[in-house]
Amino acid sequence: QVQLVESGGGLVQAGGSLRLSCAASGRTFSSYAMGWFRQAPGKEREFVATISSSGDITYYADSVKGRFTISRDNAKNTVYLQMNSLKPEDTAVYYCAIGRLPWTTVTGYNYWGQGTQVTVSS
Repeated sequence: QVQLVESGGGLVQAGGSLRLSCAASGRTFSSYAMGWFRQAPGKEREFVATISSSGDITYYADSVKGRFTISRDNAKNTVYLQMNSLKPEDTAVYYCAIGRLPWTTVTGYNYWGQGTQVTVSS
């Protein structure tokens, strides 16, 4: 069974930065794509970023493009999300997920972490 554990969330002021980490176990990590999604109160879970198994392909939601960077370290079984120039609208629970390919939809991923809270104050 795949297990994913997110960390690195917290409270920051607008314009600040955070780096989220997601550690995976239970699978051959390097064979799978990884994605980041987020869910704000009262809203549906939305795509943020994804990265292919080798790290050579990435895709970002328009709302975060130019501010967020996804990366992975297959030797550490970990995927990261560097978040810069944070805005209050980035406030959400952030989830990492694993799938066969770097799809940009929730349905493209098979396993999910429990999430980490990111709060950006105005």
